[in-house]
Amino acid sequence: MSAHCCNHETPSPSKIVNLVRYRRILWVALLANAAMFLVEIGAGLQAGSLSLLADAIDFAGDAANYAVSLAVLASALAWRARAAVLKAVSMMGFGMYVLGHALWSLWSGATPEPLTMGVVAMLALAVNVGVAWTLYAFREGDANMRSVWLCSRNDAVGNIAVMLAALGVFGTGSAWPDLLVASLMAALALHGGLSVLRQARRELKDGSEEDNSHGHAH
Repeated sequence: MSAHCCNHETPSPSKIVNLVRYRRILWVALLANAAMFLVEIGAGLQAGSLSLLADAIDFAGDAANYAVSLAVLASALAWRARAAVLKAVSMMGFGMYVLGHALWSLWSGATPEPLTMGVVAMLALAVNVGVAWTLYAFREGDANMRSVWLCSRNDAVGNIAVMLAALGVFGTGSAWPDLLVASLMAALALHGGLSVLRQARRELKDGSEEDNSHGHAH
């Protein structure tokens, strides 16, 4: 851990190659998530599906997260950890928003259109599985890399859940499956955000201790 905090370290050729590869993957992920945000917002509004709208908001948050990750990729560990804290808070904020919207929809929501839900969820799943697969090798990195991997993994799980919700809505003619899945997605975002936040706080502490040790050395 401390090696990543040292500003005087000369990166190895393999580390530079991995960084370049990771940056390229993040750019592809950013563009894919931004495109799916637009698709799901339109489809969610048209179908009246809260789980699709929740997934769309998640795509938007992920696109912003990838942009932050690109901005701090070459920064010191402490700055990457601070970016991870920001992303963790956004994940948790998304979760709280969806939970609140789901409660409100219990009284006012209409039954969504299941065919649109299912088709768009399958498209979103294909995108997220592709992104998650390319990010898999970086899942054990710092909090910033871990948060990016968790976002992609959670999204793929969420897409499968939306597909199941579409089947549930089709079979029951009720909005309950859609609201249940939206709530589960919110809970997943809250759990993932807490996990990233805990790791980022540890890395901020490690970075602070490393800075102090360098200050005493000089």
